[in-house]
Amino acid sequence: MKILIDIGHPAHVHYFRNFISEMQKKGHSFLITARDKEVTHDLLDKFNLPFINRGKGGNGIMAKLLYMPKAVYLLFSLSRKFKPDIFLSFASPYAAQASFLLRKHHIAITDTEHARIERLFYIPFSNVLITPSSFIGSLGKKQIRIPAFVEFLYLHRKRFRPDPSIRVELGLKPDQKLLLLRFISWSASHDIGQKGIRDLEKIKLVDKFQDLGYVIKISAEGTLLPELESFRLKTASHRIHDVLAEADVFIGESGTMATEACLLGTPAFLVNSLDAGVFREEVQRGLLWHFKSGENVSEKIVDNLKESEFKFKHKLAVEKLHAEKIDFTDFLVWFFEHYPNSISEMKNNLSVFSQNQ
Repeated sequence: MKILIDIGHPAHVHYFRNFISEMQKKGHSFLITARDKEVTHDLLDKFNLPFINRGKGGNGIMAKLLYMPKAVYLLFSLSRKFKPDIFLSFASPYAAQASFLLRKHHIAITDTEHARIERLFYIPFSNVLITPSSFIGSLGKKQIRIPAFVEFLYLHRKRFRPDPSIRVELGLKPDQKLLLLRFISWSASHDIGQKGIRDLEKIKLVDKFQDLGYVIKISAEGTLLPELESFRLKTASHRIHDVLAEADVFIGESGTMATEACLLGTPAFLVNSLDAGVFREEVQRGLLWHFKSGENVSEKIVDNLKESEFKFKHKLAVEKLHAEKIDFTDFLVWFFEHYPNSISEMKNNLSVFSQNQ
């Protein structure tokens, strides 16, 4: 089987790298196209995944619309040479539309309920929409819900083992606690009108947790306030999950990194006005604390951390989560190798995948 995967964000490299590896072992081949965004190309190189650069794309709705015909044409042209049997992406309108033009199937993965504008450009041209079971609302007959978060594609315990040597790299002493902060750029189209942590509150968070004895590291998109630049995390991008696993607390505006922290056993505090079914499930399970506003968030977080038996309850919640979810990569391999019969099998019997393992 020949599969074209379009990658538009650094996270997508992690989503698909294990799937690519497993499928290549079975004799399948890939063509990867990748947007030049942040560390996307660096990660692809790190994991030895050859790719074709499809440019920097656009930020904002109008820029994305103007870029779309160019990207679709590029994927269409490349596909005529590669001749893929099927397309795969995380909600890529370019892969969806190119596949439609070539009369091939496109499998889209998504967990982003609030990306309503983007849906207009990939759902009509896609054949299957795979979402977590906690996804809010319905995407219609094309949707298949599975008991896993997207982050299980690379952070399932079968797929990832933290490297504790990261403590040495970070200069942490054995008795020191680590706080990882994550600030985003708010440039995505679905971020329009949304908000996270204000600048003064960012400084307040750093001051308060320093007073509590934490070592502070900040992962950030773009520039930081001058007062915070010295805290910037300088670890290689592919080691961010080792940092997350080692952290005692995660606080940030990134929903993806908050979920990653949950899977890795790190208490996560998300400050983001957006909502998602995955966040709701994590909150209900006692894995995530979600604040829609950043006002006085430092006091609220410290109060939660002071709660009696906090660590014990959190550890139990993490173990329960892993016991009840599946390896998303294993599912995806099964789904593609049995495609298209896997569509009807899943819809007729949601436990069919686990029965075949």
